[in-house]
Amino acid sequence: MRINKYLAHKNIATRREADELIKAGEIKINGRLAKLGDKVSKDDIVTAGKKIQDMKNLVYLAYNKPTGIITHSPQGQEKSIQDIFNFPENVFPIGRLDKDSCGLIILTNDGRITDKLLNPDYDHEKEYIVKTDRSISPSFIEHMGGGMVLGDGYKTQKCKVEKLDNFSFSIVLTEGKKRQIRRMCEKLDHRVVDLQRVRIMNIKLENLPPRKYRKIEGTELREFLREIDI
Repeated sequence: MRINKYLAHKNIATRREADELIKAGEIKINGRLAKLGDKVSKDDIVTAGKKIQDMKNLVYLAYNKPTGIITHSPQGQEKSIQDIFNFPENVFPIGRLDKDSCGLIILTNDGRITDKLLNPDYDHEKEYIVKTDRSISPSFIEHMGGGMVLGDGYKTQKCKVEKLDNFSFSIVLTEGKKRQIRRMCEKLDHRVVDLQRVRIMNIKLENLPPRKYRKIEGTELREFLREIDI
């Protein structure tokens, strides 16, 4: 695959932007400066320089996804974030938040952060507020935080869990298996009735209303990018 097509596929830049980045010496393939027309394979390591932020209008948004909206690839009558969200730049969501859940998701046009943020090897914290259909006991909190084996044999990592009231708790994960919190609760005979993500690393949802966004910028953005080594 040509390098400019690869960068476009990874949401790092459009093909035209990629050509400009290559000319400016901001793209490397296996440690060497890329040239226009270079091709890359799946085993090649492609890196983009930090000056990409000055050469491309990079945007980072905190968005409050409402319940009932799909993050990616809607089916049938389903609607995705892209269907209800309007912004001048072509941004995309990083990661997923299932249809029945709501809360914080980061939207950006910077494809460099996708693996940096989602790869569980980096141990980035994500915090959720969860409400269940049954009263929460000290034993429930202990088992949620201590790690457990789910139905598919996957063992969850130990995590921070705190009881908020009789039916609600907060949980901080550094992993993100599909519907993990719901499956953990079901394992303990609790059904999730509301699940909201309120924090991704240092980015907080706070009082942002559903379907609204705010720009991530200034000190908040610098800390976020530093933590993911960009």
